Amino acid sequence: MVGHFGMVDITAARFAVFGAISGLAVFARPAAVRWPNGQQALAALGLSVLGFSGYYLLLAFGIAAAGTEVPSLIIGTIPVWMMLLGRPAGLRMRALLPGLVLTGAGIALMIWGAWSAQHGAGGDSGNGARFGWGIALALCSMASWTVYGLLNAKWLQRHAELNATDWANWLGIATGLGALLLWLVAGNDVATLQSQPDGMLFIWIALAGGFGSSWLATILWNIASQRLSASLCGQLIVSETLFALLYSFVWDGRWPQATEWVAALLFVLGILASIKAHR
Repeated sequence: MVGHFGMVDITAARFAVFGAISGLAVFARPAAVRWPNGQQALAALGLSVLGFSGYYLLLAFGIAAAGTEVPSLIIGTIPVWMMLLGRPAGLRMRALLPGLVLTGAGIALMIWGAWSAQHGAGGDSGNGARFGWGIALALCSMASWTVYGLLNAKWLQRHAELNATDWANWLGIATGLGALLLWLVAGNDVATLQSQPDGMLFIWIALAGGFGSSWLATILWNIASQRLSASLCGQLIVSETLFALLYSFVWDGRWPQATEWVAALLFVLGILASIKAHR
């Protein structure tokens, strides 16, 4: 929607809004619990890079190189990885195999369809290399958020005294500071940003992403992480993939192709099989 803005600028704007909202929300809390201690602050800084600014920057560059559909499905495997890495001790790997096979087949089919469409449209080797680079970035993004999800869940479960909203606000402030640093180091200057078209659309997207997709979503995720195991909580991320695909097709103004329908179906069946195995 605002692809003419730099990916660093888009990332920094979204998470600067996240940090600003979190900073305002902190002062609504009692003074005694308003700020984290040293250990909590360090944990918030590290997790903010894994789950927010670093994750989103890698994903943004991946989408720019490979389009939206394939990175969306790669990100959509996060529930499976969280199930494998955060599964309860009594859950055997053999029970998870059907879900893993279905999900892997869906992703492979989607990548094959996107690759074939690119070469069918006369794409050259340079575009193929760019597509491959985009997939690699999406894989790194997936790994970053998976590590965040596992570590954040363990942290919250070990520190049950933490208020989920407080932790979201501290993560937000850490993320906002990191976003400002990222923009100062690698972003465009203010004059360049002001000269770009669709400046108000850029601002509205930053506000919507910073408030809804970051601040509010983080509070809800923290509450879920305190009440559910990491492997079960991770299954909820399937909704992100389904909505990402829906938004992608709406934005492109087209219906999914046959391979994309089948890939999405395989993907959903894989997640359902994983949930069944977990139960």
